[in-house]
Amino acid sequence: MKKKSSTTTRKPRIDALRNRERILEVAKAAFTRQGANASLEEIARLAAVGPGTLYRHFPTRDDLIEGVYRNEVEKLGAAAPRFSETMSPLEALRAWMLLLVEYIAAKHIIAPALNTIAGGPSRLHEGSRSTIQAAIDGLVGRAKKSGDLRKDLDASDLLRALIGVSHVGSGADWQQSAKRLVDILIAGSRPVK
Repeated sequence: MKKKSSTTTRKPRIDALRNRERILEVAKAAFTRQGANASLEEIARLAAVGPGTLYRHFPTRDDLIEGVYRNEVEKLGAAAPRFSETMSPLEALRAWMLLLVEYIAAKHIIAPALNTIAGGPSRLHEGSRSTIQAAIDGLVGRAKKSGDLRKDLDASDLLRALIGVSHVGSGADWQQSAKRLVDILIAGSRPVK
């Protein structure tokens, strides 16, 4: 019988991946409602997994908080190529920018929880910046190449505008304002005819 190498890693089972995703979604909602001290046992119960399953995926509270944040960033990064495959350049950019608004809203909601993790949130933000920048650079580049956007548009300008509106407007309606801003930004970024 052939012995497995200790360096061989096997892919996680489908049910384990589903459990992980369910835990992350439930944890995001719990941290949104209750902050960083949300009950991990309650999160496990609502995710329909045992506490052991939760701790196998996320050994500490910090790991779970970090997992929620990274999951949101990964969704945002994965959406850009998916949108590009199924939508026109402008539709893909618009859909991604609307998803960015949701990401920013989630980040604001879990920010107090992120502030509790060891080392603070800055190391998490570093990795997310490059993922987000790469996604919007690709979408804007595709729209510029198709002639749908001005050639002098810098993708960072769109990011700054959406992030800026989230910091300026701390009221309950900032998210609706940001969604309207997406259409305004795209309209203003079209080539002058």
